[in-house]
Amino acid sequence: MNRPPSPLTMLLSRHTRRRAFIILTTCIVACPFIAGAQHRPPALVGILDSGSAGPREPLWRAFRERLSALGYTEGRDVSFEARFAADVGFRVIALAEELVARRVDVIVTAGTLSGSAARTATNQIPIVLTTGGDPVLMGLVPGLANPGGNITGINLLTELGVKRLELLRELLPGISRVAVLWNVASPSARRQADELKAVGPTLGLSIELVGVGHGSDLEPAFASVAADAAQAVVVITSPFFFDQRERLASLAIQYRLPLALGFREYAEAGALVAYGTDLRFAFRRAADYVDRILKGVKPSDLPIEQPTALMLILNLKTAEALGIAIPPTLLARADEVIE
Repeated sequence: MNRPPSPLTMLLSRHTRRRAFIILTTCIVACPFIAGAQHRPPALVGILDSGSAGPREPLWRAFRERLSALGYTEGRDVSFEARFAADVGFRVIALAEELVARRVDVIVTAGTLSGSAARTATNQIPIVLTTGGDPVLMGLVPGLANPGGNITGINLLTELGVKRLELLRELLPGISRVAVLWNVASPSARRQADELKAVGPTLGLSIELVGVGHGSDLEPAFASVAADAAQAVVVITSPFFFDQRERLASLAIQYRLPLALGFREYAEAGALVAYGTDLRFAFRRAADYVDRILKGVKPSDLPIEQPTALMLILNLKTAEALGIAIPPTLLARADEVIE
């Protein structure tokens, strides 16, 4: 004979069913959101570089390594769409438009051409600058402290040509004639070259401006300045010259012309003197900007940073090849001497 359940048993049974219903309902409601969080697609970072992929790879590797250190795993948290213009001015605009069409979450640019092209292509997608001319002078932002709009990042102190002229005078006390190589495709290079030509007489120097646009222009340019009795060469830095840095150094030694440029990589390639900021630092620092933007910070709220640490690097091997004795006072001031 079956006994009817006791009131206590009935109460516990109802309580158990109620708990099961609550758990099931919670799972039905919450699981889609949990699954969505677990399968969120990685952020898509666009890379737009005015230079060529191969020579620029160490710089972008520094950028990716910094993102990794910040906790981003490629393929899971972030993926990349890279475009390299190989210093073809009209091409960089089309490449910027490609990245916009891909609906990237942020565009990281390298080079003056790339920054301008990205800004032309979009005023909505955040843009992080790594290198290039002064964004204020270029009309990209109203100010470095309050950039407004969709642009932020790093502005290296690239316009140090006058200081490089002074260093050449210190290296070569009797120097009187210097050639300045500039990239005809760069919007800011001609202005910098003109400024050096104007300041030359105040340093007792005659300045010859030589514009180049292709790798095939380099040897004729060096042959020309050597024939015109130039005693040294200053190069207005750009992705084009960075890509050609080993050839530049080789031609400078061939034509016995001391060469002064902007970044450590030039001296490593064989240039006599490099004076400027740390290029890889800029790419690593750009990753910090990308991190903050992906976490919701607006570009307009991120001041454009100007690193102020400058490095003087001398290549003793090149000095010996050119028969130049570097003054001890200059050697003592160097941050690095390549032997």
